[in-house]
Amino acid sequence: MVDLQSQYKHIKDKIDNSVINVIEDATFINGPSVKSFQKNLEDYLDIKHVIPCANGTDALQIAMMGLNLKPGDEVITADFTFASTVEVIALLNLTPVLVDVDLETFNIDCNKIKKAITSKTKAIVPVHLFGQPAKMEEIMEIANQNNLFVIEDNAQAIGSEYQFSSGNKIKAGTIGDIGTTSFFPSKNLGCYGDGGALFTNNDDLAHTIRGIVNHGMYKRYHHDVVGVNSRLDSIQASILDIKLKLLDNYNSSRNKSARLYSENLKGNQNIILPSFKAEEKFHVFHQYTIRIINNKRDDLANYLSESNIPFGIYYPIPLHRQKAYIDSRYNEDDFLNTNLLTQQVISLPMHSELELDQIRFICEKINTFLK
Repeated sequence: MVDLQSQYKHIKDKIDNSVINVIEDATFINGPSVKSFQKNLEDYLDIKHVIPCANGTDALQIAMMGLNLKPGDEVITADFTFASTVEVIALLNLTPVLVDVDLETFNIDCNKIKKAITSKTKAIVPVHLFGQPAKMEEIMEIANQNNLFVIEDNAQAIGSEYQFSSGNKIKAGTIGDIGTTSFFPSKNLGCYGDGGALFTNNDDLAHTIRGIVNHGMYKRYHHDVVGVNSRLDSIQASILDIKLKLLDNYNSSRNKSARLYSENLKGNQNIILPSFKAEEKFHVFHQYTIRIINNKRDDLANYLSESNIPFGIYYPIPLHRQKAYIDSRYNEDDFLNTNLLTQQVISLPMHSELELDQIRFICEKINTFLK
């Protein structure tokens, strides 16, 4: 599904030197490489504050802690996504409110957000799934009308640009009150271990978050807020700083691969191709996810496995059916799109090192099977 080894070979000398420099300097925690990466990512995103942390799940949790959400507060998010989004809501004794997604984009349905808002609702967490931003203009309007916070889960869409109706383009993750991301190795911007970050333009919020990520300390041994231990280590920051300079190239390669997939699969009546805008930077294709109709998805998955072609099914079980998050409030009729997607979606290999011949081979196999 990803080819991190080939990607590494292209930048091996720079990566090796950066790691060795950190080791030789012994600046393992909060060293110069962390500060350099933080500043460079702020410039790239055009945002005032980037606060690095240990991983993307921590970033979500810290965001909710930073907003001072209280037990019982309701947080609305998408049913069709990875569990970390709802996991941190439950960990903080907040109340997760799962809603259905749009069938074409896989992102949270704004109409369902409106219907889910109650007097207890405090925040919305849109997930920019598979690399495509959710409808942030409408989400921000809903949030402003109802005095709600917006936390963008941007773990899969770093580098993408959302275009407002005014024509203004803003990087995903920098539109809401807080944006969060993950630097898990397979992400578009991935390190060689775990890592994450939070983004905000709010000075006071940034100050609070900086304390939370470091045991609630602003001054050593003075704990002003309840915090956690969640820091991006210097080795990972040094790797990310190198790869950040290549992120737009990586995303462009993914976009080109996605378009080649679509060109080679179009016309197959058993496949619904992913929907995305013409602008190259809008969708950065963390995953290239198609829908297989006529109940043939699992048969195709078995065929690809037998043909030694990697694939992923993201996600096979909706969150509202997961044992940890089952709730009597949920009605299956409220999740028709999510339930359908879990039966249809399959993701094909997607990374910056894909070659035309590989894509053609994969598509030929799929088209041969799904005649």
